[in-house]
Amino acid sequence: MNILEKTLRTARDGGRKLLVPYVTGGITADWTDQLLAFQEAGADAIEVGLPFSDPMLDGPTIQRASDQALARGTTLDEILAGLAAIRDRVRVPLVAMTYANLVVRQGYREFCGRLAEAGVAGLIVPDLPLDELDGLGEVADAAGIDLVLLAAPSTTPERMDEICRHGRGFVYAVSVMGTTGERSDLAATGTELAAAVTARTDLPVLIGFGVSSPEHAVTAATTADGVVVASALMRRVLEGSSPAEVAQDVAAIRRALDAAVTSAVAG
Repeated sequence: MNILEKTLRTARDGGRKLLVPYVTGGITADWTDQLLAFQEAGADAIEVGLPFSDPMLDGPTIQRASDQALARGTTLDEILAGLAAIRDRVRVPLVAMTYANLVVRQGYREFCGRLAEAGVAGLIVPDLPLDELDGLGEVADAAGIDLVLLAAPSTTPERMDEICRHGRGFVYAVSVMGTTGERSDLAATGTELAAAVTARTDLPVLIGFGVSSPEHAVTAATTADGVVVASALMRRVLEGSSPAEVAQDVAAIRRALDAAVTSAVAG
């Protein structure tokens, strides 16, 4: 078991609801400060987006974040160098999220090896279907990286079983059929999906896509082991908020999740 899955399992089994905030690599000059601020605000792991010019699953906010990072001249090399530079200060697992083009272009072995050297412990490649992994899971596992797979409301029970069998780290439960982005309400399909996945696996199950507030996080955590929060945080960065200011939003979600656990225990 690699460090991402071990860390999340240990926290979950200790009664904690998991919180994984997202930051786009290179979105600002101080983006690694953002990552460290999320860590101090109570993140259990942090997702780092590797900007790609043609993202098929990202909504307007994350697209703008990627565009801003690319306009700054951000490259994969710079992001990995940035992560490596703060490696001694990072205490939580890092999960890279990117698209198949970047992974395939470099080759699975080289790409995963470079992630591991930079201190990354997990990898999400949403446009690489389960049927087309072609050994990526084995290569990643050998590098000490958990390949996180996604389940959606449209995923059939048979495919869900396959995702649970081949996934590592956690199962990413996509709350809605659509792209990432803030929403006024958390879709019921997300909690329904998390319940269905949880019934099939002991892997931690986290809901993402549309988790936009502490209230959404608490609702999601009624059936899921935790949440991934992205667009709501990157909007604040795009608006010019400092790492400390955005981290306050992460801390608010942390407090809400912890309070929900305390309330549930108290009955």
